Amino acid sequence: MKVKTKQEIIDFLQPIAEREGVELVDVEVKVSKNTSLTVFVDTEDGIDLITLERFHNAINDPLDVLDPTFGAAYTLNVSSPGLDRPFKTARDFERNLGLDVEIKLFAPIKGEKFFEGTLVGYDGNTITVVIGGKEEKFELNRIAKVSRAITFD
Repeated sequence: MKVKTKQEIIDFLQPIAEREGVELVDVEVKVSKNTSLTVFVDTEDGIDLITLERFHNAINDPLDVLDPTFGAAYTLNVSSPGLDRPFKTARDFERNLGLDVEIKLFAPIKGEKFFEGTLVGYDGNTITVVIGGKEEKFELNRIAKVSRAITFD
């Protein structure tokens, strides 16, 4: 099945997201027997079901015009990216400065592939994390996933 690129879909939806007051976090297309297009959105204060439904309604008809699957049927989902969503943009890193993060690497460094610490720096190519009182730098191209550390009290 042929589908439009992720970037084409994002570029099309971005003005609608701005108008609706939500941040367009990501778009995912899963091609299968039941093809789906999932749009992940968030707001500064978090997301709720009413906002998700409002945004779903705001993009439903315009997506028919874009025709992301070239006429093939698909299910449209609008979702929260979740508390442990991976950081993908500069904004994700910048808004999480000073917070605890989990880092998973593609390949081990000093025998370890998983690190947890406080994100204290981001420069576009590396992140700086305080782990056990010591600053450690990680190159973004070596990182499989960075997300907020979730702790339960």
